[in-house]
This record gives sequence, structure tokens and C-alpha cells, in this order.
Amino acid sequence: MKQRVFVIVLDSCGCGELPDAGRFGDEGSHTLKALCDSGRLNVPNLQQMGLFNIDGIGCGTAAKKPTAAYCKCAERSVGKDTTTGHWELAGLISTQAMPTFPDGFPDEIIQQIREITGRDVLCNKPYSGTEVIRDYGEEHLKTGALIVYTSADSVLQIAAHEDKISPEELWKICADVRKIMCGKYGVGRIIARPFVGEYPNFTRTSNRHDFSLAPFAPTMLDLLKNAGRDVIAIGKISDIFAGQGITEALRTVSNGDGMEKTIEIAKNRDFHGLCFVNLVEFDSAYGHRNDVDGYTDALNAFDVQLNEFLPYLRENDMLIITADHGCDPSTPSTDHSREYIPMLIYGNGVNAVNLGVRDGFSDLAQTVCDALVVDAENLAGTSFFAKIGV
Repeated sequence: MKQRVFVIVLDSCGCGELPDAGRFGDEGSHTLKALCDSGRLNVPNLQQMGLFNIDGIGCGTAAKKPTAAYCKCAERSVGKDTTTGHWELAGLISTQAMPTFPDGFPDEIIQQIREITGRDVLCNKPYSGTEVIRDYGEEHLKTGALIVYTSADSVLQIAAHEDKISPEELWKICADVRKIMCGKYGVGRIIARPFVGEYPNFTRTSNRHDFSLAPFAPTMLDLLKNAGRDVIAIGKISDIFAGQGITEALRTVSNGDGMEKTIEIAKNRDFHGLCFVNLVEFDSAYGHRNDVDGYTDALNAFDVQLNEFLPYLRENDMLIITADHGCDPSTPSTDHSREYIPMLIYGNGVNAVNLGVRDGFSDLAQTVCDALVVDAENLAGTSFFAKIGV
């Protein structure tokens, strides 16, 4: 039995196209290889754990004696976004894709947004998050109209300047919009996107807030909480699960801040359960921006903080480092990519074995529940806890 389990999600750090990537237009996507090919990648701790020993990884230098168990996992859910990826990590398989709106949202939805907010709507089409505030930010400041847009993912995003609409007011607007985006319009997330600055130099702030659909069934988090275990959510984890199964939530403003909070918990907290961490900037700041060098530097920075974190792991702790989908910054697309995710399992007594290629992200849920001695028979996945020898 483990006392503390840490799961750190490197948001979008996929490790190669899935066999069905062609269905999603993602042939050839390989986020991790794109970083290796930059010539800038320097991740000695991840490398020593066995990141580049993973079957078929096709990049990096394998460790001669890995210090962690390692594998890659295929996605069983229909999708390639944050919500389905995290829900599958937590034991739920999404068999139906969440709705997307490549032509913008229907008139009936836009009209409802106008009615419940008392504001007009700008844009209403798929758009880059940085470009949409450049193209519509000035008009928004003049009129107070909401910048409503989407992407290839199942999302409705609302951008507003913090001087025109405070973050708190924007969060309330998004919470109200969440209530109407249900049923056939039930997108995975409503995302508040505050920004600041003057035209044309608008920039998004860290006051983002996601309003997710509630999971359609109990997840690993619910099972752990109901069994009396702690479930500490760092970053956007609480948002992704609509707060369900969470005993404590800590917001973050950056990857570095997320790791600082995780290090502090590892150093000082005697909790019994799960600390579940999402580091979103890999995806939001670099993957979607096709910024290979920025993404690479961010993973390098994570590896430095990982080196700070590891000494605070105790004898009865376990660490799992993984991802939730891909977002290859080297391809023309700025959207998520349908990829395998890497998984590294580290801790005292963990055998550094090759766990091969797993047929679902949800093996993580079963393994975490095994480690914390919580029954997870109603969740998807197959535990590898016994195979790692702890």
C-alpha cells in the first residue's frame, strides 16, 4: 500500500501517432520527437527514468539502466482533447465524441448567450486564441461585446479584456453559458479567456477558468474520495472534473508555479491519497502556438524542477509522469494530435521494467487505486501495480 501517489500530466506531450491517427488528420504527429529534433532538448532526469526506452519511441537516447518502469498507452476514447484524455486516465472511456462546431455555433445558441448576458457576440467561428483577441479585441473594448470562438476541440471559448469585464464577471458569464451548452450542444469545456493590453499588443492572462461537463460516471477521483483518501488537484484538474472527487484544489499560473506547489506538498504534506497535477502551458502556450523551441525549453525547465522534486519522495510514495494527448508543434496544424502518451512510474521498490504498449490510458486509474488499496472494479483499465513489484 502506498501513502502518497503523485500523477503529473505533461499536457499534450504525446509520443507518436496512434494507428487511427489518419481518421483525425494527424498522420505523422509525434510531439516528443519534434522536441528531440529541435536539437535543444535536455531532459536528463526523464531520460534516466526511461522516457526514450519506451517501445517504438523513435527518438532520444535510451538509458542503459532506467530508474523507472515505462510504457506508452493508446487512447480508447473517441477524441484527442483534454477532457476525454483526463477522464480516461481516471478510468472512463468516452465512446461518443463530444460535439464540435467547425462552422461556429448555431444562431439559437448565440441568441441565448445574448439573452443571458445582455451583451452582443463577436466572431463565432474557429480561431486561434492569440489571433482572435488581436482581430476582435479593439471592437470588444469599444462595444463590450463578448468574443466567442471555438477550435477543432469540443470547446466554447469567451475572451474579454480585464479592463472591460473583470475575470470574476467573465467566470460568471461562462458558468451561465455552461448551463445552456448541454445535450446535443454539450461541449466538453466552456473556457474563460481574459486578456489585457492595448491594440495590437493584447496578451492573455493566467486568469483562465474552464467549466467542464461533469463526468458521466464515477471516476478514480470519486472512488478515492469516497474511500477516505485525499485527492489534491493542482492546475486545471478540478476544472476538468467539474470539481467532482476533489478534496482540495490549488490553482496555478504557470508550469513552474504548478511544480512549485507540487514540490511544496511533497516536502511538507502528510496526506494519504493522490496529488493530481496538470501542467497546461506545454499545450496552451507552445503546442497550439506551433512553438517548437518554446515547448522544448518548457520540458527542459520541467526536468530541472523534477530534479528538485524527486528528493522529497518518501519511502512509501509513487510518482507517475504521463500526458493526456498530443499537440505536435512541428506540424501545420495548431490543434491537438491523436497520439500515444508516455508513462513513467517511479518510486522506492518500483522495478524498472518495460510495461510495453498499453491499450488504454485507464490502466493508470486501476494502478493508482491498487496502490492506495481502493476497489476500482467499475473502472476501465488493467492495473500494472503487481508488475512493477511494489
